[in-house]
Amino acid sequence: MIAAMGAVTFFPRWMPLFFLTRYNLSGWFVEWLELLPASILAAILIPALVTSGEPRCLDMFRPEMWVAIPTFIFALATRSLGGTVIVGMVLFWLVRTWII
Repeated sequence: MIAAMGAVTFFPRWMPLFFLTRYNLSGWFVEWLELLPASILAAILIPALVTSGEPRCLDMFRPEMWVAIPTFIFALATRSLGGTVIVGMVLFWLVRTWII
């Protein structure tokens, strides 16, 4: 069972690498592929940052949003993943402890 779960996880990631590395891809296609990780991350994060409740309602004053903006600015300025995680955790702790 574990081997089957590993195969189901491995093969969808391996197949594009195996087949696409044999071909010379056009420039526009490579540029388009480079945008996918950022768009997937945005699609995951934005609803969690600006919506709340069930059913989902727009809520721009969530503490997660207050923390995300300065953390994003820090990430852009430093390009440090570890520093960004630490800044985000500290800011979230401060907002949760002192504001809410």
